[in-house]
Amino acid sequence: MQDTSTEPVQGTTLTKPTLAFKGQGSELFSIQIVNIALMLVTLGLYYPWAKAKNLQYIYRKTELADSPFTFHGTGKEMFIGFIKGLGIMAVLVSIFMYGFMHGDNSVKFLCFAAYFLGLLALIPLAIHGMLRYRTSRTSWRGIHMGYRGTLGSMYKVYLTGFFLSVITLGFYGFWFTTNLRKEILSNTRFGNAKFRFIADGSDLLLVHIKGYFLTLLTLGIYSFWYMKDLINFNINNTLIEQDGKYSRLDSSLTGGKYFKLAVGNLLIMVFTLGLGYAWVVTRTMAAIVNNCEIIGDFNPDALAQTEAEYKNATFEDMADMLDIGII
Repeated sequence: MQDTSTEPVQGTTLTKPTLAFKGQGSELFSIQIVNIALMLVTLGLYYPWAKAKNLQYIYRKTELADSPFTFHGTGKEMFIGFIKGLGIMAVLVSIFMYGFMHGDNSVKFLCFAAYFLGLLALIPLAIHGMLRYRTSRTSWRGIHMGYRGTLGSMYKVYLTGFFLSVITLGFYGFWFTTNLRKEILSNTRFGNAKFRFIADGSDLLLVHIKGYFLTLLTLGIYSFWYMKDLINFNINNTLIEQDGKYSRLDSSLTGGKYFKLAVGNLLIMVFTLGLGYAWVVTRTMAAIVNNCEIIGDFNPDALAQTEAEYKNATFEDMADMLDIGII
């Protein structure tokens, strides 16, 4: 386990600033049902506007120190990126299908290799582009977030982690995951505040070993505590640096709370035939955000604007197509 006792975390648990999610499933459902109808009418082309409306609702219902976040992204920005993303994916799928239908095995191999390498090259690009867009279009009290990571550094971390995970038959994946999170958080800014992720792969490995064996021993019952441990691992190892002082996030989510959340979400999805997804989203957000607090001397009133605006949403939707969920 990594020693974090030397981290300069100061102060005691603060009652303010608080984090809170105040969304309601019925409100989100009214947005989503209209989105679904418009997506059906437009054969899916309304998707970027639907996503923008969903994000705008989730953000404005998420509060820090009683002030909501704002998502400034628009359907128009995302639509342009959506079309570009579709074009890129269409080229890759065309290469794959050409190889699939070709009779020459050498051509098949080359096409399949080009498709695979193309996807592999797209993933870091999509993560980088999504982070730049999503953070830039996020604000709180007019203070924008931002992402300062370079594409070269993202490629280095991702490709190194991917190939080492393959070579070690997945064992390096624990370090791959934590290194990627470190790369992302260390380059994320909230005005003049910086983030850090202080855990490493060995910490994550221990969480998985404990969760795996206890889940087996309890015939699956511990799986809810296992998932709770993974959520808390990511939250509790996140630091915030502001004016040379460090604070950290702390999650009070328990296995019992996660059990109620998971079982409740499953029942909602089953008995509503999927129509209750809006309640699943709001319940999950409330469970995570409302059980999270900031420990230390973080002062949101001292945040100052430092980040430039960025409106290229190409890889926001590409990340969706590749099923990448980072933020």
